[in-house]
Amino acid sequence: MASGKVKWFNNAKGYGFINEEGKSEDLFAHYSAIQMEGYKTLKAGQAVNFDIIQGPKGLHAVKIESADADKTGSSTGSAASAIPLQA
Repeated sequence: MASGKVKWFNNAKGYGFINEEGKSEDLFAHYSAIQMEGYKTLKAGQAVNFDIIQGPKGLHAVKIESADADKTGSSTGSAASAIPLQA
């Protein structure tokens, strides 16, 4: 999986571009390729991880995830597991 930062993303149009670390070519990013719950959007400067495929007009980022999600992991159940149960 590659990593980089969002160059820009237009919510109204549903697409934008990502700069892969160490590369000069921008990668096309479509909202349907974003892996997140709820409203799928990206913010300029946001660190992301993604796979790359060849599209009809250039490289596309797919399976786009926030790099922050890897650091924090899933929050589901984490608070409950930190609180000891009392009998």
